[in-house]
Amino acid sequence: MQSLLTKIGVLMPKLSKGQKLIAKFIEEQYDKAAFMTAAKLGETVGVSESTVVRFATEIGYDGYPKLQNAMQEMIRDKLTSVQRIEVTTNRIGTETVLESVLNQDIDKIKRTIEETSRGDFRQAVDAVVNAKNIYIFAVRSSSALANFLAYYFELIFGNVRVISTTSKAQIYEELFRIGEKDTIIGISFPRYSTTAVEAMNFASDRGASVIALTDSMISPLVAPADYVLLARSDMASIVDSLVAPLSLINALIVATVLAKKDDVIRTFMDLERVWDEYDVYGNSNEDEEIQK
Repeated sequence: MQSLLTKIGVLMPKLSKGQKLIAKFIEEQYDKAAFMTAAKLGETVGVSESTVVRFATEIGYDGYPKLQNAMQEMIRDKLTSVQRIEVTTNRIGTETVLESVLNQDIDKIKRTIEETSRGDFRQAVDAVVNAKNIYIFAVRSSSALANFLAYYFELIFGNVRVISTTSKAQIYEELFRIGEKDTIIGISFPRYSTTAVEAMNFASDRGASVIALTDSMISPLVAPADYVLLARSDMASIVDSLVAPLSLINALIVATVLAKKDDVIRTFMDLERVWDEYDVYGNSNEDEEIQK
């Protein structure tokens, strides 16, 4: 946020009266301004939407969306849970919660498609497929993503370890044997986990391939990563939206299945025989008979 505030401070004397109102509002309440449309911001400070758009251009951004993105990127890991609730109230406004949240999730998937590097994605798939061992690190809400990914990777590869502890001692104990032939996938979204960064740095120092699944190139997970998979995450009240990250994980699973198609087919044929032999899954007719 400092760079944006610096720009505003330097250019403040040159701004028009209306633009100064916008600048002052951003300086004092950037956590709210970051999630307002140009029209809403203009209405709040008492200027036109076009004035807001011109303000964004005046301070060096290619339109208002770029200014808005800059504000969001710089504050998302700094908002407290209480601030998140307040921001959500402002964002939803008169919309229904259902429409607002689902539309925001749709937007995040679209942005993920635009921003994720195809090259990094292909290389991440190769790193996973060729890994001797696969480590997945995630804590707090991101641990749900790690467990989902690990479930399928364990079926496909059988060499997966999930690390979801915040205990530093336990983290290094579980990563103790990681080496050059291994791959680690670190998952973290705002507010970022410092332990995830430390774990990825440790794995990188040991020569492992490091994959970051995070939301932005300013994420602290990017620095130690060999490959970066960007999936837009955002806040819906105190709840982190993980729709786009989960969709990207689905793509990662599908890509690895296609890369090891013959092996995966053999594995699942064996699994199907085991499932059938031990009646793991019932069919609809059996379920109907049970109900009768």
